[in-house]
Amino acid sequence: MMLDIGRRARAAARRMALASTDAKNEALKAMAAAIRARAETILEANGRDVAGMKTEGAAASFLDRLTLTPARIEGIAAAIDEIATLPDPVGTVISAWDRPNGLHLERVRTPLGVIGVIYESRPNVTADAGALCLKAGNVVILRGGSDSFHSSSAIHAALVEGLVAAGLPADAIQIVPTRDRAAVGAMLSGLNGAIDVIVPRGGKSLVARVQEEARVPVFAHLEAIVHFYVHAKADLGMAKTLLVNGKMRRTGVCGATETMLIDRAILDTHLVPILDALVAAGCAIRGDAEICARFPAATLATEQDWSTEYLDAIISVKVVDGVDAAIDHIETYSSHHTDGIITQDEAVAARFQAEVDSAIVVHNASTQFADGGEFGFGGEIGIATGRMHARGPVGLEQLTSFKYRVNGSGQTRP
Repeated sequence: MMLDIGRRARAAARRMALASTDAKNEALKAMAAAIRARAETILEANGRDVAGMKTEGAAASFLDRLTLTPARIEGIAAAIDEIATLPDPVGTVISAWDRPNGLHLERVRTPLGVIGVIYESRPNVTADAGALCLKAGNVVILRGGSDSFHSSSAIHAALVEGLVAAGLPADAIQIVPTRDRAAVGAMLSGLNGAIDVIVPRGGKSLVARVQEEARVPVFAHLEAIVHFYVHAKADLGMAKTLLVNGKMRRTGVCGATETMLIDRAILDTHLVPILDALVAAGCAIRGDAEICARFPAATLATEQDWSTEYLDAIISVKVVDGVDAAIDHIETYSSHHTDGIITQDEAVAARFQAEVDSAIVVHNASTQFADGGEFGFGGEIGIATGRMHARGPVGLEQLTSFKYRVNGSGQTRP
């Protein structure tokens, strides 16, 4: 079954690489309309998934990632509509130059080919990945988690309806129709060369497996240990607002703040108000010895806390002696996904953003902006923390490669 999916995907890839911008946009608009028209069916399917996970005792943050509402379904459709309005990257001339011998060279964007997306929990990834891969001229094979099996299948049906309406191959967006974990292994093998790149989106165990077993390139992040440094010149009101939003808006997303670093210079003025605001929002505090001495509601952090992605209403808090100590701590424990600073000192902010080697470095804004949709990418199919090809949110541009066009007038090489 998996090899057949791969063969059909590879056959569709050539047609998709040559598809016109108008055809792709027409398909996207039809997909969005189909999702809206099928909203009740999608919600019913999602209800089956949520009920199943409640029976298994899933955590609240996990259920939040899985649950769809009418507003979230509209958000999925709106994101597809937005992708339709974005410039088509395929065929874009990235750069061009002339050689002394008269040759004219161009670097031009091309689709990657066939992309395998393996994901858990979030049924919206079905639509985000399908739409983004389509707009970038790619074919995608989707393998959603067993927890969101019914939801993802219902959304996928709407995507196929859009493809067919626009005259594009239905095989351009395929979903693995089984919960059997062997399907993941088959995708990681590359399906006899059918898959060009794998994008995992899920928990640490899934991503670790993908990175260890994949025989094709991988765009991924293993975990998101996100730091927020409250600098000596941070505005207190801003710091309270940003920490509460960065941690508590949605605790289960990869941009959620996991560790707060606070400058010793502002402990007397900033620490307690910030922690009071977090506790009032329902957050538990795990602090170093100095934090615990100043804030009795905190529990003592262990060494493991500094390298833990909680994905829950818990934050670790540490006192640091200035920006050097903050950067040293981040470089020691960060997963190089997203890290931020709160300060009114522009020079310090510039230094922090230059020296912190993470895919996303934020100044005076919530870390939860670590999202392709918020970057204006029209969504994302993941965030990559590697340094090869794609880094940060993987959107349209990151879903393309390039080739060189060389044009001459009869030149020969001596």
